[in-house]
Amino acid sequence: MPEPQSYTIEEIASLLKVSKLTVYDLVKKGKLPAFRVGRQMRITADDLKRYIAGQKGEASTVSPAVSRPTETAFRPIIISGQDMALDLLGAHLEKGGPYQSLRTYTSSLNGLIALYKGQCDIVSVHLFDGQTGEYNRPYVEKLLTGHTYIMVNLMRRPIGFYVQKGNPRGIQTWSDLGRSDVVIVNREKGAGARVLLDEQLRLHGLSPSAIRGYEREETSHLSVASAVAAGLADVGIGTEKVARMAGVEFIPLMKEQYDVVMLRTRENEPLIAAVLNVLRSDSFRTELEALGGYDVSQTGQIIAERG
Repeated sequence: MPEPQSYTIEEIASLLKVSKLTVYDLVKKGKLPAFRVGRQMRITADDLKRYIAGQKGEASTVSPAVSRPTETAFRPIIISGQDMALDLLGAHLEKGGPYQSLRTYTSSLNGLIALYKGQCDIVSVHLFDGQTGEYNRPYVEKLLTGHTYIMVNLMRRPIGFYVQKGNPRGIQTWSDLGRSDVVIVNREKGAGARVLLDEQLRLHGLSPSAIRGYEREETSHLSVASAVAAGLADVGIGTEKVARMAGVEFIPLMKEQYDVVMLRTRENEPLIAAVLNVLRSDSFRTELEALGGYDVSQTGQIIAERG
């Protein structure tokens, strides 16, 4: 078979046996030049060979590509999180400046760790702290120790239980999860829904070991809702928008605060200004609200900052 002329980010990650986040970081640092085809980022086979040869100390043995540009005309930025509001944010940033958005779908806690390491540019967080009853700030303050940062509200959205049509188990409250006839489906460690569940179990005096299905993990709201719809579990936690997509009933419990965090560095000041301009623009707020299920009353508001 002929060798492909270019690869997707996913294909590069598979070939190098690393995570997509690692590939994004290489692109961001200019070690792997990338170009765009529609919404997809691609890397040429020659550039991949050049990178591998360089890692072996053999860069001189690889002939340079003909008419290859020495630098990209955009600044790649990595946006971490799963909600489609982040895709909208990335699209608006690309319209208004020299930014090329790369998306990674990591959990809130893992995203903050990546931000701490300088592997992401914009990280979304929706982490409930049972001690204070507050979203995000306690986690950001602890995990970004030694860094200056800014945290801005993206939106708020309803969070609650997914249950089967007709709610046959009559599930209404957090305490119901401790019943012997109720089986849950959980999210992966570090996900906002997982943190919310763990905090609520602690507040209600329930042990995770007593919750049937606690060990079963899914990696998205949609996969949780789908498991409930298929009868593989009685209840899961997620957002209202996904409940409509999966055909399950939604029992609202609270309104989740969904913020974005950026490190406050000299290099990032233009990006921070661009993000604030987008989030505070009428066009962005109108488009976000039109998607349904979002509260934009605090969108663009600075929630916390250090430095």
